[in-house]
Amino acid sequence: MIGYRFRRKSTLAVALTHRSYRFENRDIDADNERLEFLGDAVLGFLAAAHMFCAYRGHDEGTLTMLRSRVTSGKALAEYALRLDLGEYLQMGQGEDRSGGRSRRSNLANAFEALIGAAYLDGGMRAAKKIFDTVIAPHVHANDEDIQAENPKGRLQELVQAQWKKGPAYRVISSEGPPHDTLFTVEVKIDDGSVATATGRSKQEAESQAALELLSRIEKNEKL
Repeated sequence: MIGYRFRRKSTLAVALTHRSYRFENRDIDADNERLEFLGDAVLGFLAAAHMFCAYRGHDEGTLTMLRSRVTSGKALAEYALRLDLGEYLQMGQGEDRSGGRSRRSNLANAFEALIGAAYLDGGMRAAKKIFDTVIAPHVHANDEDIQAENPKGRLQELVQAQWKKGPAYRVISSEGPPHDTLFTVEVKIDDGSVATATGRSKQEAESQAALELLSRIEKNEKL
């Protein structure tokens, strides 16, 4: 299912333990936050290596944009959803009752922790097996992607030329602790078209929202 079988199930168990479960069960001495930290670094490397090898004709800026897309909070949550990770998470009763199993920040964090756990269990080779199984098949870079290296700049130019007024961005929600907040941003243009996206920073969310709106505008698709 994930492309890798863990040798030490205890390592996998920690990756699937939300901090709320540890808080409510004092005999539990670890949750997935440290593994999330490790997984973020491992995933960044794997994504960079994949882009470098797969898109040899493209420059650093384009590769950075593509890496950011596949490692964004939104993308990580989607990978977790495909794996039904939310169903396997150990979490506190309060977090569970409040919809924690479907909360995108929890899902994104759990996927990063899974990558970190795989690295501890079987090294970079193990983490790469998960990347190749879960992520790589969904990485696509067509001409629109390559041209979208600076989606906010392109949207600004397009909208300014047509309506003499730039797009408006606003944060519509944020969730998670201060050191690991997941932002959802809305971008709106003068004809009423709107797009939303989620990211680990306001800048990332704004770029993803601009990219989504650009794609729809260029397809003459009204939002």
